[in-house]
Amino acid sequence: MNICFLDYTNFEYNGDDKYKSKLRGAETILINLSNELINKGHNVTVYNNCPINSKNNWKNINSSFKNNVTFDVAISNADANLFDHINAKKKFILSYSLQSIEKFIRKKQLFAYFKHRPKYILIGEYHKKNRSKMLSLFGLDILNLGVDEIFIKAKLNNDIDPNQAIFTSRADRNSDLLINIWKDKIHPKFKKGKLLITPNDNKHLNFNIFERKMESQRKLVEDLLKSKVFLVPGHKAELYCLAAEEARELCIPIVTMGIGSLYERVEHGKTGFIAKNENEFASYTLELFNDETLWNQMRSNLIKIRGKSNWSDSTNNLLKIIS
Repeated sequence: MNICFLDYTNFEYNGDDKYKSKLRGAETILINLSNELINKGHNVTVYNNCPINSKNNWKNINSSFKNNVTFDVAISNADANLFDHINAKKKFILSYSLQSIEKFIRKKQLFAYFKHRPKYILIGEYHKKNRSKMLSLFGLDILNLGVDEIFIKAKLNNDIDPNQAIFTSRADRNSDLLINIWKDKIHPKFKKGKLLITPNDNKHLNFNIFERKMESQRKLVEDLLKSKVFLVPGHKAELYCLAAEEARELCIPIVTMGIGSLYERVEHGKTGFIAKNENEFASYTLELFNDETLWNQMRSNLIKIRGKSNWSDSTNNLLKIIS
């Protein structure tokens, strides 16, 4: 098939940025899906805000977008207006937000949505349950996402800091809540514990809280492999949380409050804990730090399911949706 992806966000990236720390979840998903589609023999063009001199199939959307280009399938990043500029037999919107009707109107999406009648692709059950019902007018499907092979192929080791917890999601996804729980409820009972977090404006360098260096995906893997527990309260805007899925792939037990989609990333009592409140969150964290038998059992459970979230399978899922 001849497939194109359309992304008109201001974020500058292309396929060469795959292992760079600047990538967010949406960009990581697009890069991996486009690469896997090419590996499976499909022709793929990505129109986005990439540098004009980008190589291969990446085209700058402002300088290379031609109205006369025809594709079998066009997949837009949450913007129906982009379909005005291409011809496609099938049109899909890959959504990373809940997209209320108010947001549709504010971003002038409504007319284009009814004009092009795209099918929506969502990224989880939480996303489906909380979406605007308007998104299902022309059909919708759920895409099972994957994690990059750098996480799947990483060698697990025993070089784990028994006192280190880690948070690698975006700082605006309730890292302040996590910091407060750590300060008030975890650190006082576990003085030797340390928390490694995504850089945050909160002044938190006491209480053994440290900002991790945002260098590359390889450095991220190293930081995760050294950590005993992955802490992530969750956020109502978190529709999937690739960060938690990456931690799960590296067999790190997760403690969450299940906010947003985080309840989908954890099997309570087997691969981590879903806390009902802040006190439970702290209690479960301390339990994993202090109970080696419990931690080993959860790690063993995670090892058994390792490798099931991969981009090849995710792309096969996408092909079923768009075929």
